[in-house]
Amino acid sequence: MKQRTMRCWLLFVVAACGVSRAQSTAPTIPVPSTIRAEGVPPIPASVGEALSRYQNIRSASFQDWASDGSGMYILTRFADAPQVHFVEKAGGARTQLTFLKERVLSVHARPKHDQFLYVADEGGGENYQIHLQDRKSGQSRRITDGKSRNMAPKWSPSGSLLAWSSNARNGRDMDIYVAAPTDPHFVRRLKEVSGQWTVHDWSPDETRLAVVEYISINDSRIHLVEVQTGKTETIAGPGPDEPDVKPSHNASPRWSKDGKSLYYITNDEQEFRYLVRWDFNGPLAALTYPNQDIEEFDISDDGSFIVVVANIGGQSWIVHADSPATRISPNEDDGGIGGSRPVFGGSHISRPDPLVYPNPWRAGVITNLGFQPGTHWIGFSFSTASSSADAYAYEVKTALMLGNEPGRTPVRWTTSETAGLDMKAFPNAQLINFVSFDGRKVPAFVYRPTNNKGPDPAPVLIDIHGGPESQFRPAFLGRLNYLVNELGIVLICPNVRGSSGYGKSYLNLDNGKLREDAVKDIGALLDWIAQQKDLDKSRVGVMGGSYGGFMSLAVQTTYNDRIRAGIDIVGISNFVSFLQNTQGYRRDLRRAEYGDERDPAMRSLLERVSPLTNAGKIRTPILIVQGQNDPRVPLSESEQMVAAVRKNGVPVWYVVGKNEGHGFAKKANQDYLQAVEVEFLRRYLLDSKKETRHE
Repeated sequence: MKQRTMRCWLLFVVAACGVSRAQSTAPTIPVPSTIRAEGVPPIPASVGEALSRYQNIRSASFQDWASDGSGMYILTRFADAPQVHFVEKAGGARTQLTFLKERVLSVHARPKHDQFLYVADEGGGENYQIHLQDRKSGQSRRITDGKSRNMAPKWSPSGSLLAWSSNARNGRDMDIYVAAPTDPHFVRRLKEVSGQWTVHDWSPDETRLAVVEYISINDSRIHLVEVQTGKTETIAGPGPDEPDVKPSHNASPRWSKDGKSLYYITNDEQEFRYLVRWDFNGPLAALTYPNQDIEEFDISDDGSFIVVVANIGGQSWIVHADSPATRISPNEDDGGIGGSRPVFGGSHISRPDPLVYPNPWRAGVITNLGFQPGTHWIGFSFSTASSSADAYAYEVKTALMLGNEPGRTPVRWTTSETAGLDMKAFPNAQLINFVSFDGRKVPAFVYRPTNNKGPDPAPVLIDIHGGPESQFRPAFLGRLNYLVNELGIVLICPNVRGSSGYGKSYLNLDNGKLREDAVKDIGALLDWIAQQKDLDKSRVGVMGGSYGGFMSLAVQTTYNDRIRAGIDIVGISNFVSFLQNTQGYRRDLRRAEYGDERDPAMRSLLERVSPLTNAGKIRTPILIVQGQNDPRVPLSESEQMVAAVRKNGVPVWYVVGKNEGHGFAKKANQDYLQAVEVEFLRRYLLDSKKETRHE
């Protein structure tokens, strides 16, 4: 009997050793050579296999129409990064035109020519370069110097001249440049400026440029610049000799087709952004009602139609009128922008009678609006919670005539691959409003698993957007759907104070000395979560990128006893070191939002609220992610946070993309990072019995 017992024990030991050996040799995901991973355990290959389909969902974004009407340019990814493709007709094949290792950010068709510009990144450093390519031959040449940051190229109406912004002079100020693509040697710095200036439009006679000077989200100015002399006239916002004019947000200037008017978006004397028309020899006319933000607009070539995109509670509404001179708005009965609600005060704005069209087409999020040259077709990108972004178009005149008839529905030009996933099973976003510490309602979108029927309350992940002036929109979640669909995590995406889309008063609630109030909003959200029977208040995680990374770190230092784990992606850890080390062309812009660290009182406040100062309070696991070439939030911000939290004896996972910038753009890096994130959440958030605190 004793021998049998000994034999059984030996068999158990051998079996256990076999299990241990099998576990130690289980396949894992290799770390890409472009990644530096510290403190990250081997990630089981099974995690990557489970993620594979979600990592191969594609999307497409409308960029521009070919000038000859032969089709549209889109951006989509079939390899490592988004590239330029051409589509000749709705549902047609996507013909790839660029084959770079780096991502392409935008495409601009050259008027009256079979050529296009594309803007590409290099190594994530955001020193964008502008390239000109012939569509049929594929021949391409770089127009810019290969070193500086170049942005917002705009063709003249004839396609003979090109204007853009560049910091080539000193690495900081975005001067205005003009070039003639037919003459590679003709490049002229039209205007030296101080700060961030971007070109938005040419006058029809090609003698002037409409340019925006961006000082902050609350202060941007529109100037007209003469192409021959550089002489500048300010038409919106304070001019050089107008100190008494109040700053306002002014954006997207566009000339009328006859050159007699300028259209632009402003929030002057109003909470929300509205569309106006300024007649050079007349008054300023408001064309939309000012109680929801207008985001984009475009005017047909013949000047007979104008199309506007409005942001209503995070969703996009697209509305139109058969004359750019009319007031446009959806009906109030359809939840529109304002119907017959009262309009402006102030003698500087005229009040035309409104012309209202019912039932604007809307759902999800619309971007990149643009009329096809010489037609009434308008293209745009569109996505919903249950469908990735694709390119669409519709004919405005037909839509106006048909009203609610089926012919009004936009035509889908691209249908991106879903990797075999049933997109209809993806959860829709539920809008909630929770009450914060000061009684203010804070909006948030909640994604609940559609297949979670278990009795236990679900774990929660709070995902905080960046900006800080961005807004979470209920568009497609993409890869994040895996967390909801497969792991059963409830994803909550709040628009804390300081978010755009809710008026400039809400936008300004976190400025300067009010920075901690946005963090308190998350404290109130934690209270709301604790009151929900289907949510597990003991299993709450937090994540965010950029400013959202700061928010994630701040939540981990302020409410560490109420969360299980946190993820920080390219986040600010110390406002003072961030402002000192961010790229020079961004420094003053960020000071306008966060405060000037050169002021002793503000410096003291910035240091007090910085997560690095309070890093000793983090007693739960943390994953920190950083791009090595990030020009916005430099590598040093993450390096110092990692070093500080490691002193607490808590698990610190650190992932650095060696060829990435402000976030991961290359698919191989994205795939590895997502596998790390999933394994991190599986270990430290999902297990209802595991204690993750380290006291």
